[in-house]
Amino acid sequence: MASFTHATPERCAQLARALTAAGLAWSDNGRQDDPQFLTYTVTDPHGRTWRISPATNFQISPSSPGQIWEARCSALMTTTPILSARQVAERIKDAPA
Repeated sequence: MASFTHATPERCAQLARALTAAGLAWSDNGRQDDPQFLTYTVTDPHGRTWRISPATNFQISPSSPGQIWEARCSALMTTTPILSARQVAERIKDAPA
């Protein structure tokens, strides 16, 4: 069974701060208590919707333990690699038109 122990309340707060600092409109589904169901919905500067979710413990590299977020945009048919909060916010903000 997949485990999501890296999606701590502090890491969720880091993601929220990074999204806000990047000027992105976002919301979460309030499931920080159960990270396997946690998702953030973000609108990029071009109006596209992205879904951010935590990676499972199996996806997280021991050499980069702060990189726990993965974002998907169905309009672009793309999924980011596992990134840190700041990196995922920048990737969404800078996504090409």
